[in-house]
Parts: sequence; C-alpha cells; structure tokens
Amino acid sequence: MQRHALRGLLVLSLALAGAPPGYAQVHRCTGADGNEVFTDRQCTDIGGVEQLSRAPAVAGARAARGGCARNLQDLMFEMTSAIDARDANRLAGVYHWTGMSGSGAYAVLTRLDALVQRPLVDIVPVLPDVAAAAAGDAGVDAPAIDGDYYPQASVRQSPVALRVEQTLANGSTPSRTVFGLQKHFGCWWIKG
Repeated sequence: MQRHALRGLLVLSLALAGAPPGYAQVHRCTGADGNEVFTDRQCTDIGGVEQLSRAPAVAGARAARGGCARNLQDLMFEMTSAIDARDANRLAGVYHWTGMSGSGAYAVLTRLDALVQRPLVDIVPVLPDVAAAAAGDAGVDAPAIDGDYYPQASVRQSPVALRVEQTLANGSTPSRTVFGLQKHFGCWWIKG
C-alpha cells in the first residue's frame, strides 16, 4: 500500500474511533489514479469506484484461518490447492523452513516453483515399511520359516511422507516427488 493510502487509512481510523459503533461504514474505493483508498464517504464523492467485496467462501472448503495444517487432511488440501493454482508461495506456506540457510531456502523455493507448474494427478500418503523396520531393528535379515508365521493384528500406521503424483508438460510422462512429514508445534509440514 502506498504512503498516502496508509495516511488516509490512519486519518479514517482516528475519525471513526470517536464515532459510536456502527455509525460509519468504511468503503474500499479505487481512485481515479488507480490507487486503493479507504473512506467513510461514498466512493463517487471522492471520484472513485467502489471495489466489490471478495466472493464468499465455497461451502465445504476449508476457511483460511491464518494458522497451519492441524491434520494431514488439511495439509493435503492446502498442497492440492497450491498446485492447482500454480502458486509456489502457497505451497511454501506448508513447507518446514526451520533451520534452513538462505541459499538452501532459495533452492527449495525454486524446486517448489517447478513442482507447481506440472499438472497434479494425486497426493498419496506413504506408510512406513513395517517389515524392513522390524528387520532393521533386529539387525538380522532372517527368512521366515513356514512354521514361524503368526498372524498379526492390523495396526493403523501414520504416514511418514507424502508422494505427489504428477505428469510432465506432455501430459503422459509420470513425475513423482516425495516430501517427508514434520510435526512441529502441533502443525503438519512438508520437508525435504
């Protein structure tokens, strides 16, 4: 916002501070010079045009709450929306930047920008490989013997990563990008 628009907003807020609640309505106008102006007068009185308010949110869509993804469904929704809109900055909003250097951040943002330019097919949760994890913990790769098999109860596993399935610009060559998951301060983020 330009300096005179900020000054006008300050004057308007000071003028409205002494008014009773609901007394004045703030109008958002575009002036003749193309700059945004906030006023308590009609836009036509100052030679401007009233700016239409933003469209109401679509029913069922997650409202922007200025926070972070509290669950994986919200994270996947935000990623899908960012890629569909080809908005690298929105995708960067769900990236875990903590501890990253400036040059590292620039490289990641370049990677995210390239990613949002490709058509999205799906975002798939990646579950841990339980058999490999168990073998790694035991330190032995012993083959199973027919008599040693015991059925296991199914355990709900949390994803360890998200795989972004896309196609290249030709529409047929598959492209996969895997992001790790990071839970930080009660929010889910993608990383690396």
